[in-house]
Amino acid sequence: MKKSQNKGRAKSKDRVRNREFAWITYFFVILFIALMGYLVYFTVARAGSFVNSPYNQRQDAFAKDVVRGAITDRNGNVLAQTNVAEDGSETRYYPYGSLFSHVVGYSDSELGKTGLESVENFELLTSNAFFVEKIQNEFNDAKNQGDTVVTTLDADLQQAASDAMGDYKGAVIIMEADTGKILAMVSKPDFDPNEISANWDTLNTDEENSPLLNRATNGSYAPGSVFKIVTALAYMRQDSGYSNYTYDCTGSITAGGTTISCAGGTAHGHQDFRSAFANSCNSAFIDIGLKLDLDGYRETAEDLLFNSSLPSVLGYSKGSFVLDEDSSESEVMMTAMGQGETMVSPYQMALITQAIANGGTLMEPYLVDSVTNYTGTEVRRNVPQSYARLMTSDEAAQLKEYMQAVVSEGTGSTLSGRSYTVAGKTGTAQYSTSERDRSHSWFTGFTNVDNPELVITVITEGSDGSSGGRAVSIAGEILDSYYN
Repeated sequence: MKKSQNKGRAKSKDRVRNREFAWITYFFVILFIALMGYLVYFTVARAGSFVNSPYNQRQDAFAKDVVRGAITDRNGNVLAQTNVAEDGSETRYYPYGSLFSHVVGYSDSELGKTGLESVENFELLTSNAFFVEKIQNEFNDAKNQGDTVVTTLDADLQQAASDAMGDYKGAVIIMEADTGKILAMVSKPDFDPNEISANWDTLNTDEENSPLLNRATNGSYAPGSVFKIVTALAYMRQDSGYSNYTYDCTGSITAGGTTISCAGGTAHGHQDFRSAFANSCNSAFIDIGLKLDLDGYRETAEDLLFNSSLPSVLGYSKGSFVLDEDSSESEVMMTAMGQGETMVSPYQMALITQAIANGGTLMEPYLVDSVTNYTGTEVRRNVPQSYARLMTSDEAAQLKEYMQAVVSEGTGSTLSGRSYTVAGKTGTAQYSTSERDRSHSWFTGFTNVDNPELVITVITEGSDGSSGGRAVSIAGEILDSYYN
């Protein structure tokens, strides 16, 4: 009896022990599978981003085996290439000098990388040359040639935008309305990436001009009257009778002890919603802003990507919209006309405009059309894809009509009567009242209104009060060059 009891206890202990071993085995099997899964994810899905990281020391190992590939515009013009001397030394060369300094960026062994040189680092240090050639190079202890990044940029359009900007500080962004391809991105002041190392101390300490700042994506500005696009959309959503809106403008409006004037104190007289938008009537839009539910106003702004992430391969500044239910009347008044604490980048205004031109759908913006090996054989191609619907097609169509009125009869009328059609919104954003008014000049719009082609956003900094139309003139000069 005792023996059978002892045997039973032993079997019970063995079962417990076997169960414990089984759980330990399962744990290590699951851990092994998880580690293998992470390894596959790391090497396949995340390889590019880790290689592109400036903190990744393995970049040097890639560069030992591969001659950094070229970057070209969409027509094959070389924007960046590596020149190899007889002694094997390599120099990164930028044939267009400062023209693409912010968007293409620079690659320097000491200073690091910016722009597409940083974003596409993995592709540029990857070689998809023919495998026989790679084997021969391996035997000859020679480097393979890195792949070529073919951008969506257009060198002629970039040159036209840069020439039109001249010495003004500011930025220009030009996109295809229906694809999201970025065709030009200019930021002024700029710098010559061929001389980045020699001029680094000067460039890095020039706080007045900030030449290293990409104003197109990282600039943060008061939007001025281009923000009336947001205010108009919020009003359209909150008041179904918006088309019946009227206001008699006397040149200024007072509320909550604050008085704000229209530009130049102009009395616009009797305004409906369309003419108030076309004439950029501050008084009418402040009146509209004071009627808005602020939570709904905020929701509309956030639908247009304020206070949120933007689709972008380059670094950017977020747009800010700060009104809430506790905001004062004066804060609402300033915001409704695009002043106060509202801030936005030229890039974000281009995205909003692109969505309007494209029937309410924002296309994913992109800068790289394809990647090829150095002989031109395609390795990868990007295709247009939608990012988000920012508004309904009816809302986009209505805003398009109002933006057409800006050009046909309002503040952007200097763009009318050309070989191409334009719809847009002008803006003057005041930032100083010392001595004399100082302001930024804005224009954002699109061409060929019936079948939108180009989206263009322009900002120039530091205009005096009489130069609010400077951005409109620059946009016209760029578009004339493109179409004529």
